[in-house]
Amino acid sequence: MMAGAGGTRLLLPFSDLYVGCSSGGHSPRCTDLEKRDYYEVLGVHRNASDTEIKKAYRKLALKYHPDKNPDSKEAEEMFKEISEAYSVLSDGQQRATYDQYGHAGLGGGGGFSSGGFGGSPFEDLFGDIFGDLFGGRGGARTSRGQRGDDLRYNLSVNFEDAAFGLETKIQIPRYQTCEPCDGSGAKPGTSPRTCEVCRGAGQVRYQQGYFSLTRPCPECQGAGQVIDQPCPDCGGHGRVKGKKTISLKIPAGVESGSRLKLSGEGEPGLQGGPPGDLYVVINVKEHPLFRREGQEVICEIPISFPQAALGCDLEVPTLEEKVTIKVPSGTQSGKVVQLAGKGIPSLHGYGRGDQLVVLRVETPTQLTGRQKELLEEFAREGGEDIHPMGKTFFDKVKELFG
Repeated sequence: MMAGAGGTRLLLPFSDLYVGCSSGGHSPRCTDLEKRDYYEVLGVHRNASDTEIKKAYRKLALKYHPDKNPDSKEAEEMFKEISEAYSVLSDGQQRATYDQYGHAGLGGGGGFSSGGFGGSPFEDLFGDIFGDLFGGRGGARTSRGQRGDDLRYNLSVNFEDAAFGLETKIQIPRYQTCEPCDGSGAKPGTSPRTCEVCRGAGQVRYQQGYFSLTRPCPECQGAGQVIDQPCPDCGGHGRVKGKKTISLKIPAGVESGSRLKLSGEGEPGLQGGPPGDLYVVINVKEHPLFRREGQEVICEIPISFPQAALGCDLEVPTLEEKVTIKVPSGTQSGKVVQLAGKGIPSLHGYGRGDQLVVLRVETPTQLTGRQKELLEEFAREGGEDIHPMGKTFFDKVKELFG
């Protein structure tokens, strides 16, 4: 396993990979009589574009790759078959021959030749596939430089700041380009020299079975350059640990989980490569009074039984100020009063949501003796006419049970 600033790199056991059929046709799938149509193998139409063919192959190769299906002979055979189909259909000349003459036009041996795969589309494709399989970026570092890592910063903001936006500054711990050597890694006054083994390519080619493979150069570890006199400040890495203060503008209307991308503010690249990006992930703190549903703000307000029964003018909070609402007499618990335009602004700048005030009628506790007497008197005086919900409920009970 080799780890670099641009992501994880993995040297695969290529001796365990089998792609395509040998000219001897030892596998049952390699016999001419049992060969399936290559378009059928990849699941594409005969007029499929090169992009569609490549996409179909990558999807199937990932599914049936031997490393994902250990000890599965069926997956191994499928991998061979789809690889053979792709080797033909990805080559314009071989595809034209196959379209006209079928398997016979290819000499029964599919798209493989005894000389291996050097220069074939497999070289580019396997780099992508291995990156997908193992989480790396694929390919080795070259003298053109390696892109720096992306960074993530978790930022917690208040409910109101998320609603109306905020300009703030954050300090990011990260590597910085070494100033004395300007990121080259070489001692000031000297320069890296081109690697003599790979001649600056950062890769060396190996022939193994059917494959012509490239791996990071063992002399320069894929850099393409050799530093004879490392910079004393960075030890030849071209980067030093540091911190950077960044001004950040949080737009109005962001929610928890919103992600802000700051291009080029991640780790600096190696050997002159481009920097990565910085992703700021927003976490909105809970509010003691408000909660959010989309662009609407929900606020639950307790009212007393007399207020609900007799009606009143009630002062309620909003995100910006207090406003007075009119509670009509006979208000039931759960009634919603809508305050237009008092919610969350749209993240895209179009309008603003509403605030919904949910009225909750509160049952009194710890009554005094006098309060109990009054409530008992109220109960004696009460009739069905002043309890509309109760009357309706018991009418339904009578209908059900007679």
